[in-house]
Amino acid sequence: MKDIQNHKDNRNIDIDQVGVKGIRYPITVLDKNMGEQQTVAKINMYVNLPRHYKGTHMSRFVEILNEHSRRISLQNFSEILEEMKKRLNAESAHMEITFPYFIKKAAPVTKSEGLMEYTCTFKGSLNEGSDLVTMINVPISTLCPCSKEISAFGAHNQRGEVTLQVRFKKFIWIEDLIRLVEETASSDVFSVLKREDEKYVTEWAYDHPMFVEDIVREIAQKLNHDSNITWFAVESENFESIHNHNAYAYVEKNKA
Repeated sequence: MKDIQNHKDNRNIDIDQVGVKGIRYPITVLDKNMGEQQTVAKINMYVNLPRHYKGTHMSRFVEILNEHSRRISLQNFSEILEEMKKRLNAESAHMEITFPYFIKKAAPVTKSEGLMEYTCTFKGSLNEGSDLVTMINVPISTLCPCSKEISAFGAHNQRGEVTLQVRFKKFIWIEDLIRLVEETASSDVFSVLKREDEKYVTEWAYDHPMFVEDIVREIAQKLNHDSNITWFAVESENFESIHNHNAYAYVEKNKA
């Protein structure tokens, strides 16, 4: 049968990335407490396409996934990218894996347990060298320092979200990144809280007011002192409770 993808293209234009998006696929990720965790990811896979070829072979991306069935993790990320380059005759390969990650979390006073969901993404590229970025989205709670200062009593607070991206020298646990973020907030977010826990969380947040500027600076300061981190980008967004807008801050640093 004719292979149309390998036909010559005369428009003389290279394509930077071509491939498949939105593949839903089961994967295994390392869990610091349980060993492994099974989850379902959304996967994007791309390679470059030289100007001489009309198209790439889309089915080969899925074939590669099937060959690594349930063994997709940070440990074999580069191996999969190398296989993509080889099988698709490409000079560069890119893959993004986004998945929900669950951590059992106990309430601060009653120790009632519930599962917290965090969205995580692994982004990898293989050109002349390799590049791997881990990204996490962490829900937090903040209390406004200005509101606390100017009010006779009380202060407004709100849920927010921190997005943290890091490059690193050696393996880093998802749990450690999440904990680093949560420790900078006015308060953690929990899935189960009893009345005693709500009292504790409310009072703790009141004693630890934070702007979005404080959040990103605190995280950046911690990452600056972590020799394993070579680059980071951190953004904090508050879903404001009394304003018709969100508050936002962003810091990026290349330590390498």
